[in-house]
Amino acid sequence: MTSYPLTSTSTAGAVCTVDHRASAAGVEMLRRGGSATDAAIAASAVLTVTTQHMCGLGGDLWALVHHQNGEPDCLNASGFAGSGADASQLRSEGHTTMPFRGDIRSVPVPGCVDGWVALHERHGRLGFSEVLAPAIGLARDGFEVSGHLARASERVQGLAGADQYQNINKGDTMVRPNVARLLTDLANNGRDSWYLGDFGQALLAFGDGEYHQADFEHVHAEWVAPLGLQAWGHQLYTVPPASQGYLSLAAAGILEGTPIPPDESPAWAHLHIEAAKLAGYDRPDVLFDGADGQALLDEDRLSARRAQLDPQAASKVGGTYGDGGTIYLCATDADGMGVSLIQSNASGFGAHLVVPGTGVFLQNRGLGFTTEAGHPAEYGPNRRPPHTLSPALVTRLDGTLRTVLGTMGGDAQPQVVLQMLSRLLVGNATPSDVLTRPRWVLEQPKSNGFDTWDTPNELHVIVEPEGETWVAGLTALGHTVECRPVNAGHAHLIDIGPDGTHRGAAEPRVSTAAALSP
Repeated sequence: MTSYPLTSTSTAGAVCTVDHRASAAGVEMLRRGGSATDAAIAASAVLTVTTQHMCGLGGDLWALVHHQNGEPDCLNASGFAGSGADASQLRSEGHTTMPFRGDIRSVPVPGCVDGWVALHERHGRLGFSEVLAPAIGLARDGFEVSGHLARASERVQGLAGADQYQNINKGDTMVRPNVARLLTDLANNGRDSWYLGDFGQALLAFGDGEYHQADFEHVHAEWVAPLGLQAWGHQLYTVPPASQGYLSLAAAGILEGTPIPPDESPAWAHLHIEAAKLAGYDRPDVLFDGADGQALLDEDRLSARRAQLDPQAASKVGGTYGDGGTIYLCATDADGMGVSLIQSNASGFGAHLVVPGTGVFLQNRGLGFTTEAGHPAEYGPNRRPPHTLSPALVTRLDGTLRTVLGTMGGDAQPQVVLQMLSRLLVGNATPSDVLTRPRWVLEQPKSNGFDTWDTPNELHVIVEPEGETWVAGLTALGHTVECRPVNAGHAHLIDIGPDGTHRGAAEPRVSTAAALSP
């Protein structure tokens, strides 16, 4: 079996992704004099071609960009629900939650392409066509199907528009001519060729009233203020609502000042589990488009939850409240720019809807909406749903870049990011050790990966088999624990040392992942 480098060390930057072809495309941009942003866009574009089961042109994108000392730039390229969105119609049909798959109403307008354009306009150095060229070449000329893609394709057998994914095997060559055509048009003619051209017009017709023409004229990317919190001797950053990124920072803030034992101890897992629960139990009530993210990190709010943290017992955190389809990647360059980028279909192949004539699968990110009348996250026209996507970035207190990091994993993303931050900043683990050590995630019984906080007192702690030594201790503290394989994220990070060395690490749980440097 072919293996790819999972660590890299360089002073010229690094690119870490779940697919060696994407990492290689990003590194090629760095070698040509491109910025970390050029590298990140090139890698993201390749992933939309080769890993359609995890991300795609029909999904959304968020990014943090450190380009000077201090606060990073923050991009929200998540799409809005169409102008035809009507929660009352869903309720009249008996829907108490958003349809999970097979329904166009769970498909906000995809923001990915608007995200690429916005990133490139502000921080790109190379031509847009040059940055998209590796993705176009793979779509046009073909790429080798990974084992991960072949296994995932079993979920879309017989799906309309998914002909290319019928009965594929690892090692097969796949070409995506429609995607190559659309990407070429985008590279040559810009944003409007995508949203107002063949793709946009096909989606408008396919939506059958869900979208209006104005929905595609509207740009689904905006630069916003990031969320920041000082903890563990560093400044931590993530993206604001409607993202759930605040959860990883809030949990770190709850743990601030608490003695943290080595991560081999069940007490380490217990403290981080409790912090994640105390940060997240009311997520369905407080997370919506337009929520005040900094208020969710207010010290008074965090100190009240910190007071509930019991090192000796699992907590009860309140009553009930109303497969990964995501990629995370990171890139840095020799000039100190760092990009933390996440792009997603939401769940697996998304909504299991393919825009006719395009080969583009649509996200089901609208599953984050609620059908509850009057709720601030109610499904409705021109609203963004609550988002699981939560990239992170760390600076030193002098504003210099320390780390870009993140993961895929649905509701578990902030939990995995918390574990990464603690191991790196408190435990002083190497980037490789941060990723290889066992993880836990919180799940509901029979979870779909997006319902963690529906009933927070019914949560199970799922521990990876490598963390079996935690199980007895966590059980004794009152947790309901299962030890089994679980989607504990595909995480990557690049850590920059005081000497300027970029140490990249890619997810060891995925055979195609790679950390590469120029």
